[in-house]
Amino acid sequence: MSPLEVTVHVNRGSTDVLETDVGSVETCESIALVLRGHETPAHVHCRLDERLDRVASIQQPNYYVEPDDVTPVPISVDSDTIDRPVEGTLEIVGGYGAESVSIDVTVTPDPPQVDVDDSLSEPTRSEPEPTPIERAVNAVSPLLDIEMGTIAVVALGLVAIGIATATAATIGGPVAVGGLAIVVIGVAVGLGLLMR
Repeated sequence: MSPLEVTVHVNRGSTDVLETDVGSVETCESIALVLRGHETPAHVHCRLDERLDRVASIQQPNYYVEPDDVTPVPISVDSDTIDRPVEGTLEIVGGYGAESVSIDVTVTPDPPQVDVDDSLSEPTRSEPEPTPIERAVNAVSPLLDIEMGTIAVVALGLVAIGIATATAATIGGPVAVGGLAIVVIGVAVGLGLLMR
């Protein structure tokens, strides 16, 4: 993972000016402080306050920044030694102390390591045992070359025809018989479409 990058512009617009786009950062990784030179050269000093100094370090605190040049300042962070966040300040000073900019830094503990072993690639649930009806349908469907969904539609169609027949017999009359005919035709059309 690449370190967090923080840019500080040195002498952009005028002499002895330091600017940064961020006021605070939070990380558990190292920080790549980038000093970007502009119009005039400058001596820049970087320092961590005593709280951050416990978990981070700057290998070299003093830098000479040339105009139109980029000077990297690596800041090492040792976040695996802490169990809760550490807050502190990174201060960049220029112009022999005339100008400074501070960035609030929060170092968070490393996320816990997760051990992954080969057993995670195997399914943990076994297939449930099929019911007797499912076993019978699975045994018959290859013989008829019919899918399980088609058998379910046929069963629902037969139930619909049974309900329509019982209703027609109970109510009687031409309207009830017409309703039965519509149900039978609908089931027949549905089966015809499924069997294509």
